Amino acid sequence: MSDSSDPRWRVIGEERHPGPLTMALEEVAAETAVDGGPATVRVYRWPDTLSLGVAQDAASVDWGFCRREGIGVTRRQTGGGGIYHDAVGDISYSVVAPSDAVAGDLLESYRDICDPVFDALAALGVDADFVEGPRDEIYEPACYLRGLNPAHDVVGPDGRKLSGNAQYRPLDAVVQHGSISFTRRAERHCDCFDAALDPDAFRERVGAIDDYADVTRAEAVDALLSSLASWADAEEGSWTSDELDRARALADAKYGAESWVRHREG
Repeated sequence: MSDSSDPRWRVIGEERHPGPLTMALEEVAAETAVDGGPATVRVYRWPDTLSLGVAQDAASVDWGFCRREGIGVTRRQTGGGGIYHDAVGDISYSVVAPSDAVAGDLLESYRDICDPVFDALAALGVDADFVEGPRDEIYEPACYLRGLNPAHDVVGPDGRKLSGNAQYRPLDAVVQHGSISFTRRAERHCDCFDAALDPDAFRERVGAIDDYADVTRAEAVDALLSSLASWADAEEGSWTSDELDRARALADAKYGAESWVRHREG
């Protein structure tokens, strides 16, 4: 990673918040980093949530299914398709730093920030890499079924998608977050969308850590958290009470609001 501005880094261990608050905390972390506070690496888990890409058509969601199944819906600041997250199948991370602390251009920064992700997967015995070349989409509104991009899509040793990563750059900060599949819940993932998706096609496209390694989810989380902390030379930290207050207000006003989640136009 770049040390051009030598920011202080904190690592925040796995926590679980509602989807809107999870996204709001990233935006608040960016404000903190730009204002001279610590940069942040974190690992987090979700309650059952469908996160939509920033420009995704809300009509692609099966709102009735999500409501019946207690699946929350929020919208990310990053592009791409929708991702079904839950506390078992998904491991998520984010890196938030001042822009001058992140190496190179967009492609270089993806690769720099994904280094600790690859190191963690290797420590678990999973041979992963960026996909070598573009791959055709199966269903564009679903992130894991979109066409694969060598810039930010990570595949396992058999070429199935294992992780998606995305960036946005608010103010003078960089926010990169990623979703890593620990175990697949193909039917539930597919049913979140208002289309007749084939779970078998999902399984053929998407792999998971537990397909490739005999490890527990806790072991996978520990490996990722340790790798991110080492990469950033981060000290154990937490959110301040002010950050939590601001994030809760932002979650209510933006990330949980109908105007953002259901009615935003791309």
